[in-house]
Formats: sequence, structure tokens, C-alpha cells
Amino acid sequence: MTTHQPGLERTAVGGLLQAVSQYLGHEVAPEWRGAAEAAPRHRFLPDRVWLSGDDEALTLCERGREPERWFAAAYGDVPVVTQVNDGEEPSDPADAWPSSSASAPSIVFRMLELLDLAPGMRVLEIGAGTGYNAALLSHRLGDANVTTVEIDPAVAELARSGLKANGYSPTLVCGDGSLGWAARAPYDRVVATCAVQRVPYAWVEQTRPGGVILTPWSDDWSHCGLLRLIVGENGTASGRFSAESAFMLMRTQRRDLRLFRDVVMDDHVPVESTTALDPWAVADSPVETQFALGLRLGDLWYAWHHEPDVEGVETRLWLATTDGGSWAAVDWDGTRGAERYTVWQHGPRRVWEEVEAAHRWWLGAGRPGPERFGLTVTADGQWAWLDEPGAGFAARPALQETEQRD
Repeated sequence: MTTHQPGLERTAVGGLLQAVSQYLGHEVAPEWRGAAEAAPRHRFLPDRVWLSGDDEALTLCERGREPERWFAAAYGDVPVVTQVNDGEEPSDPADAWPSSSASAPSIVFRMLELLDLAPGMRVLEIGAGTGYNAALLSHRLGDANVTTVEIDPAVAELARSGLKANGYSPTLVCGDGSLGWAARAPYDRVVATCAVQRVPYAWVEQTRPGGVILTPWSDDWSHCGLLRLIVGENGTASGRFSAESAFMLMRTQRRDLRLFRDVVMDDHVPVESTTALDPWAVADSPVETQFALGLRLGDLWYAWHHEPDVEGVETRLWLATTDGGSWAAVDWDGTRGAERYTVWQHGPRRVWEEVEAAHRWWLGAGRPGPERFGLTVTADGQWAWLDEPGAGFAARPALQETEQRD
């Protein structure tokens, strides 16, 4: 397949814009339609990508071997993984995990809309990725008004080559996006293409008062959400969440914390109790529950263990603090409609009791969804709130600058 045929490109881009319009609920704005037509998405993808199947496992797709599949992925309204394992080729394909990707076009254009751009605005992008988003911004605002930062040298080179080949030359920096890029500040808009658990204050400092910071959100409990902050005159930023797709976590905010290596030890003697709260009501629950609990609980995470080698236990829910100092396990014995579950807790904090309290709070607040929550960021920290900024209830704990994977 020759993928630089003008007619084929126009048809593919048109189909993609139609899918995006359906997602948005209205036609893509003319300025963004023009940008998409000028920068066809497939031109920014590498020849080797990884695609998700029905089982969510990643499989390699090479343009030279499967051109039709590769091209179809480029114009599907789905994310396309462009790097796995931080660039280290896994010895076993089953061990591949995504470390860089081209975001689904629908969320790309949704975020561009939320930026509310106008001619002459200066934008800082955190996470250049393939360079596609920077190309769209450059087409709209001009190269001189776009700065994009990418932490991975190989990914930065992919973006640089794609942008250059398609006639775009924004400022592209290979560096740590959590630091922003002060050399070209202040910016009217800061947009991240990776999720954060805490908003780097450098982004606030480098955004002019009245400017917007738009970033995907993730926490240790839930992994979706989009946060739009407005920067104030007093050096703070505040704004609301919306429910959107999950993004990869910023690399400098990852942690390497593993259950049976760092948390649960053979010499631990947990305290036994029971609970009436169904573990599935708080973990892998609807997005409204997950999101609220993630903000309220702050530093707790969970993992399922199906069919553990424990007599009388069919499924176990593990919960732990991010420092590994306290943990809990909730056991289900396989009984349909169970009314009680066995709980084991260890450490200075009673982790499951914290989850029960957070769930009661959520129910008492009327089961709020992401749109009722917001975040305020200051030089001293950040606080989540419900409905109004004055009703802050939690500050994110400090994170170690290391990697976390299950």
C-alpha cells in the first residue's frame, strides 16, 4: 500500500474527522479540520507500532509487513503505542508495556478545544510523543508560538523528524517536562499529553495569569480524568476535572512498588476482622466511585489476586499505602451474594477502614462524579475539593521520583 497517495490520505483523514465529530457531538472546528488535513496522522507514526487486541495484549505491527493493518490503525480513533518498555525490546512479547503512544484522535481534539486557543497565543506542550499534536498546534498558531518538551531522546527524535518532514519547526526540547521550559515563558497555555498525580508548580509559574493548564490526571487508585486549571494573579491555579480517557503517567512520577517484594512480608502478623462492604463496590467499580475514592484516599492503591493459593479464598483484594508501610487484604470465598468478607490488616494504618470511611463519605455526598471535583495548586502543595474550592479535603503526598508498575 502506498500511503502518500493524496486521495487515500484525504479519504482517511475525512473518515477520522467524522469519527472525532461523533465523539465531540459536533463538527470539528474549521481551524482544527484544516490542521488535520495539513498534517495527516500516519505521517507521524513510526514504522513499528504495537496494537491492542480484544484481550488488551500488545502485538507488534510493522508497516513493511502489514501495511493495511498499520494504516488502518493510524486512522482509527484509538491510541497507537509507539514505544514499549521505555525503548528496551522485551525478550517475551507478553512482557511489553506501553511507554509512549499517539493518543486517540478524539481526545486529542477534545483537549485542543478545551485549550480555547486564539491567534498569537504561546503554548507549552509536555510530552512531544510522535509530534502530531505539536504539528496541529503549529499549524494553528505558528511554529514560533509552540514549544514542546519530551523526556525520552528516541521519542524526541521521532517527533523532530516527523515535524521536519512535514514542514513544521516548533521549539522541541529533550528534557524533563515536569520542569516546563522557562526559557520561553510565560505561556498562555500549558498542555500535557501524559498524566500527572501532582501538578508541577513550575507549570503554574510559567503560565501567565488567566492562562490555562490542561493535563490528564491519574492517582494510585484510579487512572483517568482530565484537569483544566486557570492560573490566578496570586501564583495559584484552580480548576475542575472531567472524565476522560486514561493516559500514561509522567515518567518522573512513576514508582517501582511491588506487592510481594516491597509490601507484604513473611513475618507480618495481620489483624483479622470482617466487613459488609463488597470489595467490588470500591475497586474496579464505576468511574464515579473510583475517581472520588482516588482523590479522597490519596496514597492508597489496590491489586486483585484471583485464585490465590489460600484455602477457602477464591478472590483476594489487596490494598496498600504507597510507602509500603500498611496493607490490607479482603477475601471472597466464592459465595454468591455474600454479606460478609474477611479482612486482614497490617501496619500503623488500618487501610481497609480508611476505604470504608471514604466510601461512606462518597455516598453521603450524593455519589459525586468527576465533574463535581476540582483541584487547587499552590507553591506549598495541592488540594482536591468537592463543588467549591473552599471545601478542600486532601493534599497529595510527596512522591518519590521512581517507577511504579503492578
